[in-house]
Amino acid sequence: MRIIAEGGMGIVYEAEQKGAGKFVKRVAVKLIREEYSKIEEFRSNFVGEARLVADLIHTNIVQTYHLGEISGQYFMTMEYVDGITLEDFIMRHRDTKQLVPTDLAAFIVSRICRGLSHAHQRCDKSGRNLGIVHRDVNPRNIMLAREGDVKLTDFGIAKAFDLMYNEEGEVIAGKDEYLSPEQARREVTDARADLFSCAILLSELLLGENIFEANREEATRKNILELSIPDFTDLRPEIDPRLDDILQRAFKRNRDKRYQSAQAMLTALEMFLYGDGYGPTNEKLAAYMLDLFEEGGENAAERWNKGLTPGLEQNESD
Repeated sequence: MRIIAEGGMGIVYEAEQKGAGKFVKRVAVKLIREEYSKIEEFRSNFVGEARLVADLIHTNIVQTYHLGEISGQYFMTMEYVDGITLEDFIMRHRDTKQLVPTDLAAFIVSRICRGLSHAHQRCDKSGRNLGIVHRDVNPRNIMLAREGDVKLTDFGIAKAFDLMYNEEGEVIAGKDEYLSPEQARREVTDARADLFSCAILLSELLLGENIFEANREEATRKNILELSIPDFTDLRPEIDPRLDDILQRAFKRNRDKRYQSAQAMLTALEMFLYGDGYGPTNEKLAAYMLDLFEEGGENAAERWNKGLTPGLEQNESD
């Protein structure tokens, strides 16, 4: 097995699941670190994550197949995503000094909203909403498959009624530069917290940087609570005012003025993307990523904006 990701509590390996008749399936195995396996709180959170995502079956969420235990050490067998993280995607643009095309940025975040909408609306067998809040929507927890699928992963600090054990009000759950104001203030969160994080992701994809990030955690959290939200059309002129309107609403610090559901934010993004006709698709994102990471990828965004991305059907008729 090879390591494909490492986090504070666990390690993710690429592995093969074997069965009868020479059946082989490539999977990811998330293993709780040995030093944490002995701590009840960490074991409970790991098991809670597995129970939480077991029934979250959606194309925009990484699937979990099995929870197992070996000598007191827990592991999850998960869907293997052949691709990159959103962090890799952002860093490649920084390294090649180009900006993500605005419509692709909106498309990626719309798919994240689509996965979140499914999680937020998930109910138990009696029909009671589980109250799932991811609480850690950041570039490391978004996978971009080579086929162009966008997948949300790592519900390790998510909360849901009766399933997760993180106490709000005592600690700040989540990566500092992607927190909602509620999280930064240690308040009890609901699904709308994830939408503020989506706004941060969208603005970072559009600008190439996180507008809230500072040198110290305290300064970053202060920015989330107090920094004036800019007019994004001033920072990047090709940003459509309609997309700026979406960002302004999603960035409302008063969550009652924010989008009230992931579905509502998804609808706004899709109206922007497809209201005037044909827009980005999984296949288009896949072709763009292939262009971006190949030799000459420093001009990928320029080719996209000119409609010249290799591998897309519309280019064959040019």
